[in-house]
Amino acid sequence: MTWLKSHFHTHKPIIAMCHLRALPGDPAYDSAAGLDAIISAARADLLALQAGGVDAIMFSNEASLPYLTQVAPITIACMARVIVELKPQIDRPFGVNVLWDPKASIDVAVATGASFVREIFTGVYASDFGLWNLNCGEIVRHQHAVGGAHIKLLYNIVPESAVYLAARNVVDIAVSTVFVAQPAALCVSGLTAGAEASSETLQLIKDAVPGTPVFANTGVHCGNLAQTLAIADGTVTGTAFKRDGHIWNEVDIERVRDFMRIARACRGD
Repeated sequence: MTWLKSHFHTHKPIIAMCHLRALPGDPAYDSAAGLDAIISAARADLLALQAGGVDAIMFSNEASLPYLTQVAPITIACMARVIVELKPQIDRPFGVNVLWDPKASIDVAVATGASFVREIFTGVYASDFGLWNLNCGEIVRHQHAVGGAHIKLLYNIVPESAVYLAARNVVDIAVSTVFVAQPAALCVSGLTAGAEASSETLQLIKDAVPGTPVFANTGVHCGNLAQTLAIADGTVTGTAFKRDGHIWNEVDIERVRDFMRIARACRGD
């Protein structure tokens, strides 16, 4: 657990999602507005999240629907461009998540100086985006080959919009993932972004792997934050910070401040 405090300068950190608009190559990309509009919107969200007091930022191509399990080079290039443009204004730890491509996530992290990555690194899943067949050994070797050994890997073991193909319960998956892959942390998700992760599942996993940080990965809001932080070692939060709690809206700084007031009270900051 010690890496959480040294890395995020607090215990039970709140990692805030900075969702990028659709990128070049995505079906919803606004070619008339161009990449400058994406950078401008991301900058506004970044500054609101930081001013609201979150502990870390994670950049994600959330609007790249429908997602790919192996993204095109243009996605990697554009995400790196956006983050590098914003980097002078980033004043806290930041990470990346290139949906749903673990190698690309690591590549963007190396290119931009990000210190952590969240992705699916292990398992075989049937998903809305096709079959996910991950090769953790290959991915981690890629991480080391490209100079990313220092990057913390947050393993999502209950991925959104997917189900594990083998007849294994989530506790067994958590225990074997920790043994085989030695992740920096595990992430537990609900069905989709913004959907609440099961507190029962969080507790089961936390009890099963007490030496590994466990994050609530989706669906945490002011109404369930105290209950969540009583179990989890932190949250990854995006939708709750948006205007009216709608994922595709801009970040509402007052919602961020309200959330962080509760988080600080729970942590005894």
